[in-house]
Amino acid sequence: MPRMRAKYDAEIAKAMTEKFGYKNAMEIPRIDKIVLNMGVGEATQDKKKVEQAASEMELIAGQKPVITKAKKSVATFKLREGMPIGVKVTLRRERMYEFLDRFITIALPRVRDFRGLNPKSFDGRGNYACGLKEQLVFPEINYDRIDKVRGMDVIVTTTARTDDEARELLRLFGFPFPKNEEEEKQAA
Repeated sequence: MPRMRAKYDAEIAKAMTEKFGYKNAMEIPRIDKIVLNMGVGEATQDKKKVEQAASEMELIAGQKPVITKAKKSVATFKLREGMPIGVKVTLRRERMYEFLDRFITIALPRVRDFRGLNPKSFDGRGNYACGLKEQLVFPEINYDRIDKVRGMDVIVTTTARTDDEARELLRLFGFPFPKNEEEEKQAA
Protein backbone atom coordinates (compact mmCIF):
# COMPACT_ATOMS: atom_id res chain seq x y z
CA MET A 1 0.00 0.00 0.00
CA PRO A 2 1.43 3.43 -0.95
CA ARG A 3 2.44 5.76 1.86
CA MET A 4 -0.13 8.45 0.96
CA ARG A 5 -2.99 5.90 0.89
CA ALA A 6 -1.97 4.65 4.35
CA LYS A 7 -1.85 8.26 5.58
CA TYR A 8 -5.35 8.86 4.20
CA ASP A 9 -6.76 5.76 5.88
CA ALA A 10 -5.03 6.37 9.23
CA GLU A 11 -5.11 10.17 9.71
CA ILE A 12 -6.79 12.22 6.99
CA ALA A 13 -10.20 10.50 7.01
CA LYS A 14 -10.48 10.98 10.80
CA ALA A 15 -9.41 14.63 10.63
CA MET A 16 -11.90 15.37 7.83
CA THR A 17 -14.72 13.71 9.78
CA GLU A 18 -13.89 15.75 12.90
CA LYS A 19 -13.78 19.04 10.99
CA PHE A 20 -16.84 18.60 8.73
CA GLY A 21 -18.90 16.10 10.79
CA TYR A 22 -19.55 13.36 8.23
CA LYS A 23 -21.97 10.66 9.36
CA ASN A 24 -20.99 8.03 6.79
CA ALA A 25 -17.52 6.83 5.74
CA MET A 26 -18.52 7.17 2.07
CA GLU A 27 -19.17 10.91 2.56
CA ILE A 28 -15.52 11.62 3.38
CA PRO A 29 -13.86 13.28 0.36
CA ARG A 30 -10.99 11.44 -1.30
CA ILE A 31 -8.80 11.95 -4.34
CA ASP A 32 -10.45 10.32 -7.35
CA LYS A 33 -7.79 10.80 -10.04
CA ILE A 34 -4.84 12.92 -11.12
CA VAL A 35 -4.53 14.04 -14.74
CA LEU A 36 -1.19 15.21 -16.14
CA ASN A 37 -1.31 17.24 -19.34
CA MET A 38 1.55 18.57 -21.48
CA GLY A 39 0.83 20.77 -24.50
CA VAL A 40 3.38 20.57 -27.30
CA GLY A 41 2.81 23.62 -29.50
CA GLU A 42 5.89 23.08 -31.65
CA ALA A 43 4.49 19.71 -32.77
CA THR A 44 2.89 21.42 -35.77
CA GLN A 45 6.34 21.68 -37.37
CA ASP A 46 7.95 18.50 -36.04
CA LYS A 47 6.08 15.28 -35.14
CA LYS A 48 9.04 13.94 -33.14
CA LYS A 49 8.47 16.60 -30.46
CA VAL A 50 5.24 14.84 -29.37
CA GLU A 51 7.03 11.50 -29.11
CA GLN A 52 9.78 13.11 -27.00
CA ALA A 53 7.16 14.70 -24.72
CA ALA A 54 5.34 11.34 -24.46
CA SER A 55 8.51 9.55 -23.37
CA GLU A 56 9.18 12.23 -20.71
CA MET A 57 5.58 12.00 -19.49
CA GLU A 58 5.89 8.21 -19.27
CA LEU A 59 8.96 8.57 -17.05
CA ILE A 60 7.18 11.07 -14.78
CA ALA A 61 3.84 9.24 -14.50
CA GLY A 62 4.97 5.63 -14.69
CA GLN A 63 2.38 4.77 -17.32
CA LYS A 64 2.06 5.31 -21.07
CA PRO A 65 0.40 8.63 -22.00
CA VAL A 66 -2.23 9.25 -24.67
CA ILE A 67 -1.36 11.61 -27.54
CA THR A 68 -4.01 14.33 -27.82
CA LYS A 69 -5.03 15.55 -31.26
CA ALA A 70 -6.43 18.89 -32.45
CA LYS A 71 -10.22 19.00 -32.63
CA LYS A 72 -10.40 21.98 -34.98
CA SER A 73 -8.24 23.49 -37.70
CA VAL A 74 -6.74 26.88 -36.81
CA ALA A 75 -5.04 28.59 -39.75
CA THR A 76 -3.16 31.20 -37.66
CA PHE A 77 -1.39 28.41 -35.74
CA LYS A 78 -0.85 26.29 -38.90
CA LEU A 79 -2.90 23.61 -37.17
CA ARG A 80 -5.05 21.05 -38.95
CA GLU A 81 -7.74 18.86 -37.44
CA GLY A 82 -6.31 15.58 -36.17
CA MET A 83 -2.71 16.79 -35.75
CA PRO A 84 -0.99 15.64 -32.53
CA ILE A 85 -0.60 18.64 -30.19
CA GLY A 86 0.03 17.21 -26.72
CA VAL A 87 0.10 14.28 -24.33
CA LYS A 88 -1.94 13.44 -21.25
CA VAL A 89 -2.14 10.66 -18.71
CA THR A 90 -4.78 9.83 -16.09
CA LEU A 91 -3.53 8.25 -12.87
CA ARG A 92 -5.79 6.31 -10.54
CA ARG A 93 -5.42 4.08 -7.44
CA GLU A 94 -1.86 2.98 -6.54
CA ARG A 95 -0.04 4.95 -9.26
CA MET A 96 -1.99 8.08 -8.33
CA TYR A 97 -0.87 7.88 -4.68
CA GLU A 98 2.73 7.13 -5.70
CA PHE A 99 2.76 10.16 -8.03
CA LEU A 100 1.15 12.35 -5.35
CA ASP A 101 3.87 11.37 -2.89
CA ARG A 102 6.66 12.21 -5.37
CA PHE A 103 4.92 15.44 -6.42
CA ILE A 104 4.57 16.79 -2.88
CA THR A 105 7.82 15.57 -1.31
CA ILE A 106 10.28 15.77 -4.23
CA ALA A 107 9.03 17.85 -7.18
CA LEU A 108 7.42 20.88 -5.49
CA PRO A 109 10.42 21.65 -3.24
CA ARG A 110 12.62 21.68 -6.38
CA VAL A 111 10.54 24.41 -8.08
CA ARG A 112 12.54 27.60 -8.41
CA ASP A 113 11.30 30.58 -6.27
CA PHE A 114 8.52 28.45 -4.78
CA ARG A 115 6.32 30.21 -2.24
CA GLY A 116 3.44 27.74 -2.06
CA LEU A 117 0.58 26.70 -4.31
CA ASN A 118 -2.15 29.13 -5.28
CA PRO A 119 -5.11 28.41 -2.96
CA LYS A 120 -7.54 29.97 -5.46
CA SER A 121 -6.99 27.41 -8.24
CA PHE A 122 -10.09 25.39 -7.35
CA ASP A 123 -12.93 25.06 -9.86
CA GLY A 124 -15.88 25.42 -7.48
CA ARG A 125 -16.60 21.68 -7.36
CA GLY A 126 -13.61 20.54 -5.33
CA ASN A 127 -11.05 19.96 -8.10
CA TYR A 128 -7.61 21.58 -8.05
CA ALA A 129 -5.35 22.49 -10.96
CA CYS A 130 -1.78 23.78 -10.94
CA GLY A 131 0.85 24.27 -13.58
CA LEU A 132 4.58 23.62 -13.59
CA LYS A 133 6.86 25.70 -15.79
CA GLU A 134 9.38 22.92 -16.34
CA GLN A 135 9.42 19.13 -16.23
CA LEU A 136 12.94 19.16 -14.75
CA VAL A 137 11.59 19.28 -11.17
CA PHE A 138 10.95 15.54 -11.41
CA PRO A 139 14.11 13.51 -10.68
CA GLU A 140 13.15 10.94 -13.36
CA ILE A 141 13.97 13.48 -16.08
CA ASN A 142 17.64 13.60 -17.04
CA TYR A 143 18.67 17.21 -17.79
CA ASP A 144 21.13 16.15 -20.51
CA ARG A 145 18.57 14.12 -22.47
CA ILE A 146 15.79 16.70 -22.89
CA ASP A 147 15.52 18.75 -26.07
CA LYS A 148 13.31 21.54 -24.68
CA VAL A 149 11.98 22.64 -21.29
CA ARG A 150 8.21 22.12 -21.31
CA GLY A 151 5.56 22.98 -18.78
CA MET A 152 2.77 20.72 -17.65
CA ASP A 153 -0.57 20.85 -15.86
CA VAL A 154 -1.43 18.74 -12.83
CA ILE A 155 -5.17 18.40 -12.16
CA VAL A 156 -6.30 16.72 -8.93
CA THR A 157 -9.92 15.54 -9.06
CA THR A 158 -11.55 14.91 -5.69
CA THR A 159 -14.96 13.66 -4.54
CA ALA A 160 -15.38 16.77 -2.35
CA ARG A 161 -18.52 18.83 -2.92
CA THR A 162 -17.02 22.23 -2.03
CA ASP A 163 -13.68 23.95 -2.45
CA ASP A 164 -13.25 24.26 1.33
CA GLU A 165 -13.52 20.49 1.77
CA ALA A 166 -11.08 19.89 -1.09
CA ARG A 167 -8.62 22.52 0.21
CA GLU A 168 -8.62 20.88 3.63
CA LEU A 169 -8.19 17.40 2.09
CA LEU A 170 -5.20 18.49 -0.01
CA ARG A 171 -3.70 20.44 2.89
CA LEU A 172 -3.85 17.29 5.03
CA PHE A 173 -2.11 15.36 2.23
CA GLY A 174 0.71 17.92 2.45
CA PHE A 175 0.00 20.38 -0.36
CA PRO A 176 1.91 23.57 0.55
CA PHE A 177 -0.86 26.19 0.58
CA PRO A 178 0.00 29.57 2.16
CA LYS A 179 -1.27 30.01 5.71
CA ASN A 180 -2.13 33.72 5.69
CA GLU A 181 -3.17 36.55 3.33
CA GLU A 182 0.34 37.94 2.78
CA GLU A 183 1.81 34.59 1.78
CA GLU A 184 -1.25 34.05 -0.45
CA LYS A 185 -0.47 37.20 -2.48
CA GLN A 186 3.12 36.05 -3.03
CA ALA A 187 2.03 32.58 -4.21
CA ALA A 188 -0.48 33.89 -6.76
